[in-house]
Amino acid sequence: MAWQETHKEQSKERILTSAAMLFTHHSFEQISIDQVMKKAELTRGAFYSHFKSKSDLYAQAISKAATVAYQRKPENCPQTMKNFAQYYLSTEHRDDQNEQACPLAFLLSDISQQDEQVKETYTKTLQAFIGQAQALTPSREQALQSVVLMIGGLALSRALADKDLSNELLAACQVGIRSLTSNEENDVG
Repeated sequence: MAWQETHKEQSKERILTSAAMLFTHHSFEQISIDQVMKKAELTRGAFYSHFKSKSDLYAQAISKAATVAYQRKPENCPQTMKNFAQYYLSTEHRDDQNEQACPLAFLLSDISQQDEQVKETYTKTLQAFIGQAQALTPSREQALQSVVLMIGGLALSRALADKDLSNELLAACQVGIRSLTSNEENDVG
């Protein structure tokens, strides 16, 4: 019995990892259950023992993608808003083709068209991200401003065909965050 539970959890993790990668690089509508299951190397029948619907999978994949993206953050990176923004607003993050892309930026335009479960999951993920930013800034207002620059800047830079403009936008958002937090960043601790 223990083997079956372990196998079931491993299968669910494979599905979530595959879904997180596919959904963050495509939209909800562009990805089918069959595509997710093929990437996970499982049959479609296995899907329904883990998820009620595609929307349920999407909501859980948002959480999975956020967890993976958070774990990817360099451990040895000094914990300042400047360094957090520099990591988040990097060309490497923008161009990430793995399962480690941030769902907050990469799913931004897709979320408003989804059901309440998905919106609630996205909201909780955003609240956790705001909490990370707030730990690095002296005020909630600065954290919110920084989060908007980070998520909006990354999402917009990813949508552009002009890489020079995209890079310029990422750099401008980093400068904006530095100017927001530079005077008071030393007060956080």
